[in-house]
Amino acid sequence: MNMRPFAVTALSLSALVAGAAMAQDKMQDNKMPQDKAAMEKCYGVSMAGKNDCAAGPGTTCAGTSKMDYQGNAWKNVPVGTCTTIKTPKGMGSLTPIKS
Repeated sequence: MNMRPFAVTALSLSALVAGAAMAQDKMQDNKMPQDKAAMEKCYGVSMAGKNDCAAGPGTTCAGTSKMDYQGNAWKNVPVGTCTTIKTPKGMGSLTPIKS
């Protein structure tokens, strides 16, 4: 029994599947810059330690906010949604909030 035709078919199918997977990854990579462009900084909406950056004196960056809804800590949110986010301390803000 000659296994050569089976091996060629299996190899061809493997190449097709790998190519399709790589093309899918490339399409997702191309979407990332668009998704990032559609985000904005929203102050006063992050939970303690869950901010994206800028958490004021005594902190460095992402994940360093000390309390929930800290006014000088921001979270990336979809453009146009920040000021509609309601928290126990008020609405989200596009600028830092005095705590």
